Amino acid sequence: MKHSYLLLLPFIAIIAVSCNADRKTETIMTVNGPVTAKSTGIWLTHEHILVDFIGADSIKPGRYDRQSVISKVLPFLKEAKQMGCGTFADCTPAYIGRDPVLLKILSDSTGLNILTNTGYYGAVDNKYIPASAFTMTADELSQIWTSEWEKGIDNTGIKPGFIKIGVNRDSLSEFHAKLVKAAALTHLKTGLTIASHTGPALPAFQELDILRKEGVAPDAFIWVHAGNEKEITKLTEAAKMGAWISLDNLNDNNLDYTISVLKALRDKGYINKVLISHDAGWFDPGKTDGGDFRGFRTMFDKLIPSMKEEGFTGEEIEQVYVINPANAFSIRIRKL
Repeated sequence: MKHSYLLLLPFIAIIAVSCNADRKTETIMTVNGPVTAKSTGIWLTHEHILVDFIGADSIKPGRYDRQSVISKVLPFLKEAKQMGCGTFADCTPAYIGRDPVLLKILSDSTGLNILTNTGYYGAVDNKYIPASAFTMTADELSQIWTSEWEKGIDNTGIKPGFIKIGVNRDSLSEFHAKLVKAAALTHLKTGLTIASHTGPALPAFQELDILRKEGVAPDAFIWVHAGNEKEITKLTEAAKMGAWISLDNLNDNNLDYTISVLKALRDKGYINKVLISHDAGWFDPGKTDGGDFRGFRTMFDKLIPSMKEEGFTGEEIEQVYVINPANAFSIRIRKL
């Protein structure tokens, strides 16, 4: 018997052809180069292939064998592809395990569009920030990140598809505010969207304020882990401003909550600002055989069918999983 999500995929694909017609010239940057936004299909917008938690002061090449990672991860990516995924955003930043060559091998092996990123991850009290960054200005940080866009990452020729930063859950520190400003400057030079590991509303709105001061429109900003903010009015307020609301910790235990947030955003007219993903994976070099790997099934097996059962239309489902991600990650400079 076919999984219920498979019954929805032909309908989603048909709608995608017409709804994406106005995005013929917009581009997504993958590890294999640019693709048109209209060709990206269903997205997983926030996942991880590999994460190394050892810290920026200790991370170095050779902490894992790429072939071992490939052997462990490839079946999960092939499964995602089989379930209907077309594009996969890998959100592991530099100094915490980013490996664009690994991602390219996996993209070539699966046919998935895979995105990597530029930027620095300041969450967890700056454990994954290189020492040199603390004395740099926002402009100097931006020059590093912009160079990765212009020349490729670490002499690989592989370019980032978005900017990934991270901040702590409380009020922004001076250093984290600098990361946000650097991301804004990089966006204005590259058109890359800013995805910021954030969580609660307080730092999210502080980040949006910094972007505003730099002349960057809110729709250049993905509020990562927005589901951690339980006051739904804060999510709708940010969506009204234009920010992307990323509900990216999907699992089998929070389906009802995810559906309730989706309904609230839809009923306020902001279904066009939602992104969905699992924040799942990943191979951890610090654990035996990379540790446990959580796959990417819940969205396909449970959430999409549940949305249909809860009265979401095919157009709304296609909006969330096809149109919104392609719009969010399309490369274009978004000024106020």
